[in-house]
Amino acid sequence: MAKQRTAITPTREENFPEWYQAVVKGADMAENSPTRGCMIIKPWGYALWEKMQKILDTKFKETGHENAYFPLLIPLSFMAKEAEHVDGFAKECAVVTHHRLEGDGKGGLKPAGKLEEPYIIRPTSEMIIGDAMAKWIQSYRDLPIKLNQWANVMRWEMRTRLFLRTSEFLWQEGHTVHSTATEAKEETDTMLGVYKWFMEEYLATPVFDGEKTPEETFPGAEHTYTVEALMQSKKALQNGTSHYMGQNFAKGCGIEFTNKDGDLEHAYTTSWGVSTRMIGGLIMTHSDDDGLVLPPKIAPKHVVILPFLGKDTDDDVLDACHKLKNKIEKLQFNGEKIEVVIDASEKNAGQKSWDWVRKGIPLRIMIGPKDLEKNSFVLTRRDKPANEKQFLDMETGTGNFPDILEEMQKNILEKAMKFRDENITEVSSIDEFKNIFDLKKDDPGFVVCYADSELNEEREELLKELKATARCIPFAFNENNEEKTCIFSGKKTSTKIIYARAY
Repeated sequence: MAKQRTAITPTREENFPEWYQAVVKGADMAENSPTRGCMIIKPWGYALWEKMQKILDTKFKETGHENAYFPLLIPLSFMAKEAEHVDGFAKECAVVTHHRLEGDGKGGLKPAGKLEEPYIIRPTSEMIIGDAMAKWIQSYRDLPIKLNQWANVMRWEMRTRLFLRTSEFLWQEGHTVHSTATEAKEETDTMLGVYKWFMEEYLATPVFDGEKTPEETFPGAEHTYTVEALMQSKKALQNGTSHYMGQNFAKGCGIEFTNKDGDLEHAYTTSWGVSTRMIGGLIMTHSDDDGLVLPPKIAPKHVVILPFLGKDTDDDVLDACHKLKNKIEKLQFNGEKIEVVIDASEKNAGQKSWDWVRKGIPLRIMIGPKDLEKNSFVLTRRDKPANEKQFLDMETGTGNFPDILEEMQKNILEKAMKFRDENITEVSSIDEFKNIFDLKKDDPGFVVCYADSELNEEREELLKELKATARCIPFAFNENNEEKTCIFSGKKTSTKIIYARAY
């Protein structure tokens, strides 16, 4: 049987990492920049990030948060205030040591004007935000403070991949301060719930929410909670985290307040964030060998109209396209108007169509002179094979577009859910665990087992050897508190942990 032709080469099965890069390139989303480890996000990729921003920003404000902005450069002394925190980021920090350039006498430039104190380009903003909050807070009446920052951060990466892991990336980081541990913990839970809702409702990405094991906890936090997704490569991806800091950062930054009894005490803080890594996760969860697949609720545009022009019929075809666009844009999907674009570029019909397939736009409409004669248009859906077409009436054919987009959103989520659930394996012995992670085999997906959360040297070495990590203690698998034996230590435990290889 002849090999089926695809728009993306290599295919997922042939070489998943190269397929991923080809999807990004084919959709014209991003490219590598002259700055080592950094990317240029192109308009289609940035439009996707803007859509994510808009949805999340609205939700953050609904849950009582306000946006603010803090400096990109953080004094070195600030980072040193919380030892565990700085240790966690030390190897990833980019450091600014000079404040000007001067000629080197050879036609080039060299740094000059050494700074008295170096600056760290923010890897995260806990310390500089904490310093500001310490000045703003005196009394319990000043609390809570609930802030969010949309920003870029820098973490010096040795091996980079567009969207998934770059030295500079875009994100949001929420930082809140509370008068009680109970209130701070509720905040941590709330924001984790917001992330889970967003991943599943908009990105159509099923996730397990749960707590990170101690070794995977954010530096300086008491508890870290995560939403973990499974990619088509059967590797896991951490899509977002929410951290309960307790009083650790408040003590490091001097965030104190006078409580209702008149006593001075340290506040309780949280932080939480997601980044452009979500775009990488979206690609690897849904895309196929023809390119990007976008759930309609997150797509920058829902419909592209492709006029196929003839020598004497250009005006008539274009006129029909604009009339159809105006009609569709009066319809609503998910509470907003359906976004439509007309591609009247001079590319040939086949090239235009495949360009939009690779971009992942949910619906493609094709109209040519022969379609005008029949008063019809051709519709194709991105969740169906590229050659599967519907012929619809020009007057009535667009009326069910909102239902079609809703059905596509549901289909894409169900497909991803089915894949994830088919790739969860529960093991009951260390031999089973080793066997499923055998390096000669493909990545095994999510592996669930009873395990206590103490990471001893022996378990650490085993996980390193198998290239596996503890992804989380999932809430969904830890509801009945049934006690069994940890497969690693032999101790009694009621804890189930998800393990996987991960990005």
